[in-house]
Amino acid sequence: MRTRKAALVGALCVGLSVALTACGGEAEDPDRGTNGVGKLEPAKIQDKARAAAHDASAVHLSGSVVSQGRTYKLDMRLKRDGGTGRVASDASTFELLRIGDELFLKAPAAFWSRGDKGDGAAAAGKLEKKYVKVPSGDPAYAQFKGFTDKNVLLDGLLGLHGKLARGDHGEVGGARTIRVDGAGGSGGTLDVSLMGEPYPLRVQRAGGAGQLELSDWGKDFALAAPPKQDVVDYGKRLPSTGEGASLPAPSK
Repeated sequence: MRTRKAALVGALCVGLSVALTACGGEAEDPDRGTNGVGKLEPAKIQDKARAAAHDASAVHLSGSVVSQGRTYKLDMRLKRDGGTGRVASDASTFELLRIGDELFLKAPAAFWSRGDKGDGAAAAGKLEKKYVKVPSGDPAYAQFKGFTDKNVLLDGLLGLHGKLARGDHGEVGGARTIRVDGAGGSGGTLDVSLMGEPYPLRVQRAGGAGQLELSDWGKDFALAAPPKQDVVDYGKRLPSTGEGASLPAPSK
């Protein structure tokens, strides 16, 4: 009988060896089988995540950014030579498409009219469902382009503020992660993949200025210029817009 009990206890100890048990075992190493970045100093984890993001050929970015008291929802697919997606706020919504240096903006009439009910509203109505080419010399070009420039946008979003600390292990989109906190979390947090390349998978911006998720790293997608009949080219300057200077600066 004693022999049977001893065998049963031994079997239980073996079966529960992955967790703390009455057999005196220890918790499994949370970094076992990972890419190893979870054991690095927090600054090194951040550096590796930013380097992996920079080297990646493409990414899907979605979430929110708070700027000047206004919340913007972003859903962008970005790669080295361009990007496409949507930026929305409570005031308006617009779509962006960039192929190389050519940048197109598609927005509803309200975006262009700024509440004008006269001839301006009629002209704005003609722009609805059209791709307006953004001239490279227009002041808004760099600002709009920033939303479609992978490295510019990510450099501005991935930085943490304050003293860095290594946080908890977790999971984002089914992938195991390690978290890095800035200033105890008030300076932002960054969840970095522990599987494969150490890509950033989620960023919570400092001061509660939004949260973004990053996925489809390295997954290519097609970029095609809109049909010519759907393009409006104003030459050197864009018409006035309802957003204008209130757009958030993606590099900050």
